[in-house]
Amino acid sequence: MDLSRAAAGESPFRGGGEIPGSDGAAAFHLRAPEPSAIPILIAVPHAGRGYTGSLIERMRHPGSVALRLEDRYADLLAEKVAKVTGATLLVARAPRAMIDLNRAVEDVDWDMIGGISRDAALADVGSYTPGHRARSGLGLIPRRLPGLGELWKRRHDHADLAARIAGIHEPYHACLDAALAALKARWGAALLIDLHSMPPLGLRGGMGSPEFVLGDRFGTTCHGALVGSAFSYFAEMRRGTAHNRPYAGGYVLDRHSAPHKGLHAFQLEIDRSAYLDSRLLEPGAAFPEVVDLLTRLVRRLAGEVAAMGRLESGTKWDIAAE
Repeated sequence: MDLSRAAAGESPFRGGGEIPGSDGAAAFHLRAPEPSAIPILIAVPHAGRGYTGSLIERMRHPGSVALRLEDRYADLLAEKVAKVTGATLLVARAPRAMIDLNRAVEDVDWDMIGGISRDAALADVGSYTPGHRARSGLGLIPRRLPGLGELWKRRHDHADLAARIAGIHEPYHACLDAALAALKARWGAALLIDLHSMPPLGLRGGMGSPEFVLGDRFGTTCHGALVGSAFSYFAEMRRGTAHNRPYAGGYVLDRHSAPHKGLHAFQLEIDRSAYLDSRLLEPGAAFPEVVDLLTRLVRRLAGEVAAMGRLESGTKWDIAAE
C-alpha cells in the first residue's frame, strides 16, 4: 500500500486513505519504526476528529453526537505509549460518525441510505446486509444513540457510503493487515491491541466499576497466556478489570486475528473517567498515570509475544529497552 508522508520531514506518521469531502485529509496515520522495536501494534479506530463541514451540517446534535461516538482522546494515550515503547501505531483520523472501522462493510442499515434501492444495492455489491449492530443503531454508519435518538437530519447517499468504504474502511484494514504481517515476519508472532474508551460502567454485581474491559471474542482471538498475563498485571496494579462483558470486541478482532498463525489480538476498553477530566472532555490529572500503566503493560506483553515467536521460528530477537 502506498502511504505518503503526513508532513514531509516533520512527522513520524505516514498518512493513508482519504476522508471524502476533506480536500485530501488522510483517513488514518501509521507510525511503524523500522526495524520494529517490539512485536505489538496499537490501533485506535474510534478517536478520529476529522469532521467535514458536510458531515457536521447533516448531524442533528453535532456536539453531543461527536462526544458520544468518539473514544475521546484514546489516540493521545496510544501515541504516548507507542512513543515510549516503540510499538507500531495506527490511528484513525476519520470520525466514527462518518464510518465505523470496527464494523464489516456488510453491516449497513439500508433505511438510512438513499440514492439507490435496496434491491439494486444488493445486486451491485451482493453482500450489504444488516447485522445485529446495524439493527441496534450502531452499524457501519451509526444511526441512533440512547438518549439522542436519530443522529441525522436526512438519509446518506449511496455514493457517500461507497466513497467512505473506498477511501477510509478498505485502506485502513489493508494497512492494518500489512503492518501486522510485517511484525509477524520479523518476530514470528504479533499482538494487536485494539484500543477503545468507554463511559463509566457503574457498579456491577455488587463490585466496583471496572476501569478496563479486555475482549478476546470469548477466547478466540488471542492466546490465553497473553490474556492471563494482562489480567495478572491489572490485578497487581489494583485496577478493576472485566473480561468480554460488556465489550468482547468486534470486526477488527474477527478480521485480523489468527492465533494459530501467530497473530493475536484483543480489544482494550478504558473508562474515560480514568484519564479525562470530570466533564469527560479533556485529558485530566490522571492522564500521565494511565499512560505509565499502559506502557508497563505493553512492555510486559512484548516480551511474552516475542518469546512465543521465538518458539515458533527459532529466531532470537532482542526487545528494545525503550
